[in-house]
Amino acid sequence: MWKLLQIELYKIFHRPRTYIAFGAITALIAVIQLGLKMDGEAYVDFVMSSLKDTFDFEGKILNGYLVCYIILQLLLIHVPLLISLIAADMISGEANMGTLRLLLTKPVSKTEFMLAKFFAASTYTFILLLWIAILALVLSISLFGTDDLILQKTSYVVQIEANDILWRYIGAFCFALLSMLTVTALGFFLSNFAENSIGPIVTAMSIIIVFTILSTMTIPVFEKIQPYLFTTHMVNWKEFFDEKVNEQNTVIKGSIQNQQKIYDSAIVLIIHIVILVGAAIVTFKRKDVLS
Repeated sequence: MWKLLQIELYKIFHRPRTYIAFGAITALIAVIQLGLKMDGEAYVDFVMSSLKDTFDFEGKILNGYLVCYIILQLLLIHVPLLISLIAADMISGEANMGTLRLLLTKPVSKTEFMLAKFFAASTYTFILLLWIAILALVLSISLFGTDDLILQKTSYVVQIEANDILWRYIGAFCFALLSMLTVTALGFFLSNFAENSIGPIVTAMSIIIVFTILSTMTIPVFEKIQPYLFTTHMVNWKEFFDEKVNEQNTVIKGSIQNQQKIYDSAIVLIIHIVILVGAAIVTFKRKDVLS
């Protein structure tokens, strides 16, 4: 299994298209950081205009923690599309090149072969998310410094102290990894059904886009299916940045407002991963490989 995983990782990271996602993410984050560096104060004044009439803010509202939050809000919607480029190519890519049948002549079971493929795609997803964390959090802190994180919710404002933020980002990135692994599992499953990578990639992207739209629409018929869509739960990394208050309306430091929501969403995402990967393995084992 370990040797198979090494081979799959070698193949992934020796394809030029693998680095499209890294290049796109680097460019997008750089543009956002440059824009906020040049005119970020005007952006903050616009967003906080309704609050500045009521509250007096001290310190740096525009700091590395806020910049990272803004970047994650913008990027984590689009990253699944970039992950699909690799995950949906894992099996169909081999079939397209005519190497799938040759690979199965090796003394390994189809289950081991599929798991090695999925773990390789998952490793790529992890590295991509780690790269986002380095650019979005570490680089933003270097450029903008640190201070309390102030977020405007729908009906209230959250202020998280600077020394209570870092662990929240660690939790948010871990949750985001689980979300992205669900996308990886989806693309991996779809790659079973074609001998050309374009079909599974486009199908995976289409499913993500449609599910995302359904997850955000407040129409009663759609609200019934929203709890079962993985896209509904992918955005719940934001729950790490909301605090509880006690009866005196004082913030409980180190708390999370809807901790159970995070657990429930994580379970739903894990179930999706297990079902998709399991279905991919079962489908592949019953498949006559002729390519």
